[in-house]
Amino acid sequence: MNKPNKILSQNSKRKTPTTLILAEISIFVALSTALSLVIVYTMPQGGSITAGSMVPLLWLSLRRGWKIGVVSGVLYGLVQLLILPYAYNPLQTLLDYPLAFGCLGLAGFFKKLPVAGVAVAISGRLIMHFLSGAYYFAAIYAPTVDPYIYSALYNGSYLLPEMAISIIIIYILQKSKTLQIYM
Repeated sequence: MNKPNKILSQNSKRKTPTTLILAEISIFVALSTALSLVIVYTMPQGGSITAGSMVPLLWLSLRRGWKIGVVSGVLYGLVQLLILPYAYNPLQTLLDYPLAFGCLGLAGFFKKLPVAGVAVAISGRLIMHFLSGAYYFAAIYAPTVDPYIYSALYNGSYLLPEMAISIIIIYILQKSKTLQIYM
């Protein structure tokens, strides 16, 4: 009977197999994609408040670290580009999709402070969308308004509620010890 326990404890110290990590990335990107289709509110030029669509990617970043989180976020951004494209310019597309969602991996730097990780990660996403809005969309949709004010108001109007939803969900998962089970 001691042999299986010894093998189990030896296996838990091993490096996680690449296939397991790839499977997790696929599952968490798929979960985020499914949740992104449960839309509470959609903004006219892109962006929406969802049912916590970033939570699976944030959780994966907290679980596996920033590198896996950034890769997962970039992949998710590319999936979002295929599903709901708002691509008008190469720089705008880069900022709004792979870079913005790649920032969700920043949560991986805050494994011991998950709520702070969520705030930093979504703030990174907000910065990318802010730059895109100021660089590209402000001139088109609000030519008489300061581009920085337009972009901050537009992107903050959906990303701040999205951040609140994500923080609440991650906080509940943390307090219920659910988050720690899979960390």
